[in-house]
Amino acid sequence: MNRSPVTHPDSPARPAAGAATLRRATSTDAAVVHRLVLEIAAHEEDLDHVHVTPERWVELLQRDDVVVVLAERDGQALGYTSAVRRLHLWTGGDLLAVDDVYVRPGERSAGLGRRLLTEMARVAAADDLTVTWGVEPGNVRAQKFYAGLGATLRDKVVAGWAPDAYRQLLAAEPDAGGVTA
Repeated sequence: MNRSPVTHPDSPARPAAGAATLRRATSTDAAVVHRLVLEIAAHEEDLDHVHVTPERWVELLQRDDVVVVLAERDGQALGYTSAVRRLHLWTGGDLLAVDDVYVRPGERSAGLGRRLLTEMARVAAADDLTVTWGVEPGNVRAQKFYAGLGATLRDKVVAGWAPDAYRQLLAAEPDAGGVTA
């Protein structure tokens, strides 16, 4: 996957004063990315599920399969989108799974979310990857936004299995010897 910063072929060499710029996050952006992740988790009332540290973000941002695009103005983060390139077993190829799209309050409804997702499309287009992401069923505004980008929306329930939950199952099940080769 291309690790170069996000660029626009039709962009001027220097952005206009006050214009938002987009770029691929690097390990030096770990603290900023961590802060933005905490903000979106707080916005979604889901802070209890964030366990990643700034130190771990340093490592994650060095991986080729992790893509984080930052939106900035005058050195200040305005938002981000993050994704992981992963194997899709039905096709035998990879896809780009978007995890978060976040724009800070005060910067919303100005086209920045669209620009962030467009950058993910550019990343995916380099290898002709399908881009996937989820949206909460009650977030009708986001669904309209995604549909307006041309995304296909379909109902699907996503199941999650935390270690505490599946360990309870394993403790209650007799050990049948596991999978054999």
